[in-house]
Amino acid sequence: MPFGNHEPIPKKEKISVAYLIEKLKDRAHIDLHPCVADEYCGERYVTEADLHRPGLALAGYVKLFTYQRIQIIGNTESQYITFLPKEKRIKAFENLVQFDIPVLFLTDNNQLPDYLLDMAREAKIPIFRTSVDTTRFMYVLRDLLEDQFTLQTMVHGSMVDVYGIGILIAGKSGIGKSEVALDLVERGHRLVADDVVMLTKKSNVLMVSATEINKHFMEIRGLGIIDIVSMFGIRSIRYQKRLEVVLELSLWNKDQDIDRTGLNRDTTSILDVDIPLINLPITPGKNITVIAEVIAMNYLLRHYGYDAAEAFQHKVQSSIAQKKGKSDFPRRAVEYFEGDIE
Repeated sequence: MPFGNHEPIPKKEKISVAYLIEKLKDRAHIDLHPCVADEYCGERYVTEADLHRPGLALAGYVKLFTYQRIQIIGNTESQYITFLPKEKRIKAFENLVQFDIPVLFLTDNNQLPDYLLDMAREAKIPIFRTSVDTTRFMYVLRDLLEDQFTLQTMVHGSMVDVYGIGILIAGKSGIGKSEVALDLVERGHRLVADDVVMLTKKSNVLMVSATEINKHFMEIRGLGIIDIVSMFGIRSIRYQKRLEVVLELSLWNKDQDIDRTGLNRDTTSILDVDIPLINLPITPGKNITVIAEVIAMNYLLRHYGYDAAEAFQHKVQSSIAQKKGKSDFPRRAVEYFEGDIE
């Protein structure tokens, strides 16, 4: 089966505010202090990854107010509220709490008067305060939400970090994917996932991880389940890695059209992200592990601007151009051999 035909896992429809607060504290290490109505966090739900700063809503324009998003009150909104007299301040805040807002965050240690917090409590809208500045807090929060609501898919293969390049080894069942991954780990590279590989799309990048059940474990046919951490140590694994190359193993077929130069760049589409695809036919005696290392190093060379296939093509074309029209040049592959003087 050609690699790349994968059904996306349905997105999450919602997460509770209580779950979001827990992840912000435990995973993102954001300091959060409840101001009011935190007891309603389990009843409030976030349904999308986008955030909103309610400046126009505070000013009275609520026609396009995206109240279903998380609301962020930073320095600008806080100073605007402070600038208003008390009556207008209450009216401005009413423009917010009349809607079913999931949660409201005060950044940069900004605070609201008690009577505004009482209005939020009556509306059952949780408000939290953080010392983190608005730009950084929104970046961390958006990244966490994107991870929760993004597309995912699951593939069969082995994912290894080789010289910093994420290579997904794919192919038919029993072709030797896990054995190649194990050999790479033994040579000092790092396992990300084996057998069941989870892919998450984040900002048009595919991040790969194992599932909670199979992480750091491998199945070797005829041997069984092995624990990579126990055998090779903590340096032999990675929790997650960006996918950069798909290496598809296949049995050798003489009728199969295989690229011999590397000038033709095949790709495979996973969650609408194009990933370089290398189809590697297997024959007896072929060292797949070393080839995987070469694939990683070649990818690094291309990333830094050097392409061996294009350099070779340019050299051949230059040689042809120089000799074209000359009838007296020797028909020899090498013009001059030095003596063996080493």
